[in-house]
Amino acid sequence: MNTLKTAFFLTLLTGLFIVIGDLLGGRAGVIIAFIFALGMNFFSYFFSDKIALAMYRAKPVSQEEAPELYAIVKTLCERANLPMPRIYIIPQAAPNAFATGRDPKHAAVAVTQGALELLTREELMGVLGHELGHIKHRDILISTIASTIAGAIMFLADMIRWAAIFGGLSGDDDEHPIILIAMAIVAPFAAMLIQLAISRAREYEADRAGAIYSGNPLYLASALEKLDAYAKQIPFRGNPATENLFIVNPFSAKGIMTLFSTHPPIEERIRRLREMAANGI
Repeated sequence: MNTLKTAFFLTLLTGLFIVIGDLLGGRAGVIIAFIFALGMNFFSYFFSDKIALAMYRAKPVSQEEAPELYAIVKTLCERANLPMPRIYIIPQAAPNAFATGRDPKHAAVAVTQGALELLTREELMGVLGHELGHIKHRDILISTIASTIAGAIMFLADMIRWAAIFGGLSGDDDEHPIILIAMAIVAPFAAMLIQLAISRAREYEADRAGAIYSGNPLYLASALEKLDAYAKQIPFRGNPATENLFIVNPFSAKGIMTLFSTHPPIEERIRRLREMAANGI
């Protein structure tokens, strides 16, 4: 179901790009916008893992240095039919984890020291299963595609706004200047909301994978409860722009700001996992 949602939202994002490009009137501008966005995200796609790991000073660990962690990941990889990713530990007390890498052969999973100390072996299996789910589903690729299209939309919107400022939009009916300006304001906001919806759908899919790979949905449900509770108590040192990487949002949003979160409500994620357990999945 969440895979269908992702496909729907990507189609919606593409449709929005086509509409605003058509209103702008000219293939050249549309092509330039898309190439510009593609160029920006090309670097991110190939080097995002190195950037994220360096940002959080994640330290690579070997089987000898972290035998239990290595054994858990190895078991999960066998169940998920994935190659062994690189394993890192983030020297932070706030419990959390993330996966990165452009494909299963270039993947890495990172766990904070706080998560290793807080979670039981079973809960850690649920968390790492979730992260391997992101790798299995190639969610870095999906998010890069979404970012590229959204970036192109924002670039086109900027072109329209600058044209309006410097008188580049005519008053002819054929060019619909008022519609163009309105679209330039609304389109970037709509693109952002669609991106967030894609991110939330991928989190549900990764939760499901974590439940299956670990062998019990309640392992991950219990881990999410702990991670969410401690995330509100222990400050996380990092950049809010990277919140989509982590299994739980380390920069907790409140009130209306939850509408702009990259993560679904933790209560709903736990409810779905418990429902899976009740149905024997």
